[in-house]
Formats: sequence, structure tokens, C-alpha cells
Amino acid sequence: MNKLVALALLAGLWTLSGATARAQTSSSKGNENHLIKDRDLNLLRQDLRAKRKQLITANLRLSEAEAAKFWPVYDQYVNELIAINDRKFAVIQEYADNWGVLTNDQSLLFIRQWADFDIQTTQLRQKYVPIVAKVLDGKKTATFIQLDRRIAMMLELQVASQLPLVQDQDR
Repeated sequence: MNKLVALALLAGLWTLSGATARAQTSSSKGNENHLIKDRDLNLLRQDLRAKRKQLITANLRLSEAEAAKFWPVYDQYVNELIAINDRKFAVIQEYADNWGVLTNDQSLLFIRQWADFDIQTTQLRQKYVPIVAKVLDGKKTATFIQLDRRIAMMLELQVASQLPLVQDQDR
């Protein structure tokens, strides 16, 4: 049953996340078409956060006592993750706003920043392994990190696949 719920939620996340970074190119190379509006993006991101928590709830089997200790740690983790993701989405928005007129230096800066966000996210997970391990056993800690990583990778793939390649702006 949990696997079916998780599969359904993953499908929903996959579908919803496609809208997070739909940078559209135009024939005029201008910046008329961008990411979705900030208000819509914020609503979508709130929904994705809720779905992430549902996926973890459905797949991380916690007793009531474990849940009481884990969810405050999870909320703290997510708040730190949101801070990283807010900066990442700002960089993606800037990329979309300037796509078509990016210089070589701007292109390199964009990709370096994006790689830095990957590093920051990995460092955050590393930071939280011992923190989560204080409230859950090793198997459940590892399962949480696995689930979080799978969800993040799925979303990252969707975002990355929706962004036009830098070199395509020269066409």
C-alpha cells in the first residue's frame, strides 16, 4: 500500500515540478517568456514541500515516539533546504530573464552557482545525518536521507530538463 501511495505522489511531484522552471525560448531572442510568475511559483513550491513530506511519511515507518522526535528535526532541515533552494531559484530566474543575451562570463557564473547549490545541498544532508541519527536508528536515518535525495534528484532532473541550453541562445 505504501508503495502505491508513494508512486502516486511521485507521479504528482513529477507532473507538478515540470512547471517550476519552464523557461520558454522565443524566436526574437528577447526575454518575453520566462519562468512562471513568482506568485504561482511560490504556490507550486509550497505544494511540492507538502508532497515531499507526504512521501517521507508514507515511506519512513516511524513509531509515534520516533515521529515526535523526528518531525521537528525534519522541519529544521527543510527550512535550511528552503534557504538554499530560494537562492537557487533566484539564479534560475535570472538565467531565464537573461537567456538569449548571456555572455560567456554570465554563462560560466550561472553554471558555477548551480554547482555550488548542489554542493550546499549535499553538505546540508551530511550535516543532518548525525542530527537525525540522534532521534532515529541508523536504518531509518539512512532511509530518510535516501528518500530526500531521490525526491531532490527527481525534481532537479525535471528543472534541468526544462531549462534551455546556454548554447541554444545563439541559434
